Amino acid sequence: MKSDVIHIESNGTGIEEALKQTEAVAVFKSLPEKEAIHLRLLAEEMTGMIKALTGELTAEYWIETNGDCFELHLLTNTAMNADKRERLLAVSTSGKNSTKGFMGKVRSAFESAFSAMGKGYSDVVGAGLVDQTGHVAYLDWTLSQYRKNAVGEDWDELERSIVAKLADEVKVCIRGSNVEMIIEKKM
Repeated sequence: MKSDVIHIESNGTGIEEALKQTEAVAVFKSLPEKEAIHLRLLAEEMTGMIKALTGELTAEYWIETNGDCFELHLLTNTAMNADKRERLLAVSTSGKNSTKGFMGKVRSAFESAFSAMGKGYSDVVGAGLVDQTGHVAYLDWTLSQYRKNAVGEDWDELERSIVAKLADEVKVCIRGSNVEMIIEKKM
């Protein structure tokens, strides 16, 4: 089953509708209250990220279910370039993007995709394939990969993250200018 696709914008438009859609899926699938709350928390974390992103961002949100597996999807297509990203980051005091906590790291991976450049990207999400112009052509990042390699402070952040505790998998996938985040949860 695939839910309705909800259009979300960085100004917050569509987020409440996406959360209501998430609750409707939980009711439709007859989830117990605790699991319905977990699904909503995952949706809140995911859609909350859209507010933290900069630029004129629009995205599509939906949920797919297959048996006991729920997949929350957030898909965007971006034309943001490295110059624009650098100008936006120059406004911050440090001149850098803050990546506090586990979701900050995921957000950083997502934002890096918006720059469509490979520079510095591997430090955040692992090796990606870069085309001849320096644009990221393809990249996959997963929570299970991050869990496998997390040590020290990264592990502590992972342990405190709502998403890391509730999700079975988180994926950030880049295909050319399409960037998608998928959170998987088995109920």
